[in-house]
Amino acid sequence: MDLPVRKPRSSASTFARRAATACLLLGIASAGAQGLALDAVVTQIDHGDFAAADARIATAISDPALSEDARAAYAFQRERMRRMRLDFTLDETAAKALVRKQIPDLRDDEFARWDAAGLIEHLDIDGQRRYFKRAPSNLFRVSAEAKARRAPNVPLPVDGPYENLAPHHEEVIAAAKASGASSVVPRRVDVTQSITVKPDAVPAGELLQAWIPYPRAIPGQQEDITWIGPNSGAVIAPEAAQQRTVHLQQKAVAGKPSRFEIRYAVTVYARHIEIDPAKVLPTPPDAALQPYLAEQPPHVVFTPALRAFSQRVVGNETNPYRIAQKLFDAVDQIPWAGAREYSTISNISDYALHAGHADCGQQTLLLIALLRLNGIPARWQSGMVYSDDAVGYNNLHDWGALYLTPYGWVPMDVTTGRLQSADPALRNFYFGGLDAYRIAFNDDFQQPFQPAKQHPRSDTVDSQRGEVEWSGGNLYFDQWNYDFQSHVVPAKSTR
Repeated sequence: MDLPVRKPRSSASTFARRAATACLLLGIASAGAQGLALDAVVTQIDHGDFAAADARIATAISDPALSEDARAAYAFQRERMRRMRLDFTLDETAAKALVRKQIPDLRDDEFARWDAAGLIEHLDIDGQRRYFKRAPSNLFRVSAEAKARRAPNVPLPVDGPYENLAPHHEEVIAAAKASGASSVVPRRVDVTQSITVKPDAVPAGELLQAWIPYPRAIPGQQEDITWIGPNSGAVIAPEAAQQRTVHLQQKAVAGKPSRFEIRYAVTVYARHIEIDPAKVLPTPPDAALQPYLAEQPPHVVFTPALRAFSQRVVGNETNPYRIAQKLFDAVDQIPWAGAREYSTISNISDYALHAGHADCGQQTLLLIALLRLNGIPARWQSGMVYSDDAVGYNNLHDWGALYLTPYGWVPMDVTTGRLQSADPALRNFYFGGLDAYRIAFNDDFQQPFQPAKQHPRSDTVDSQRGEVEWSGGNLYFDQWNYDFQSHVVPAKSTR
């Protein structure tokens, strides 16, 4: 579907473009006084010095000579502080109370020791310790000691159906060996995605605009995308959009939620590429690969800490496959934990390197940064994972791909990581393969929407839940809910 003719950008759209530019500036050693001052604000906010940062912002924006790009950047830093307060909602009493739901006899000295070790994520905001709202549950993912202290009747977290060895993995390996193909066992999935804005989130009669993630065709991975509905009013971004969406709009009605919904079908293939390490060659000097070898600020930056970590892991290895394998295994060792909102973190790969835990997108960005640093092209994918109807599972997920000569782009999912199997093909399933139960909405991160969003996004990095705005500004995640429903039927391969 072609995009309709759009009116010229409004001043709000100009602000959004400048704010996006500001997001790209985060983490860069900027030249000039304005850039250095902004870097100082970013650092203050990262350290929890909100009052000092806000005072510096006020001083900066009072300068009539301040550029409009810098003004938008400072405005976003104020919004970042607001969002961080929404993530760090717990005081010590509340955090302990949540931990005690799983460890009824928790001792204060235990909590203090785990806190001092960085196992209970916190931020001292203007001298007051505030805990990340998911830190109490994350504690049992990052600390074996805390996990062992749980009451016996507390249920364990439930993993996704393909996070551990499953019959589907064996099905994929068997099909790839039998056919010699790298794309096998397709699944046809009928998907309904929606966003529901809470009643009275905006004044009645105001026009709400929503962007719902939508897949692009990727040969051998997801094909035959069929639009089912709605029949009118939807603007589907072109196939070339690296973060593809469907744009919808409607007017708000007083006292009622506003629901946006799309439905489509797509055929998803599992991937398996058999790699012989002895045949892997250095990356060729191909201009098309250069963007995937470069830093991509603010979240892929070759910091001194990243270089030091890479040297410790890689050592003297020179084979690109074995370098990648070492880096994959090192990042796989970082415990998974629920994540802060990405827009609140100034450098995600650096955060994943130091936080002691990371979610799928944070692990993937760290691995991408490490691979690129070592001359191995790497890129991003993200979307949704789901299951057969009887299981009824779905979740947001991020993964990626690396380029190995002569094999080309090879899938990787470092968060699922190595599977528990004596069979190397199964153990290494996600280092060169993917299951058939994921839809990719994005082939890169921090990419613009088409049509453009006028106000800064709720997620400035990824696009999985969607985005909503009105003329008065962006609607953040606390003002609406998203939903993803899938129905899977086996699809007969035409390969």
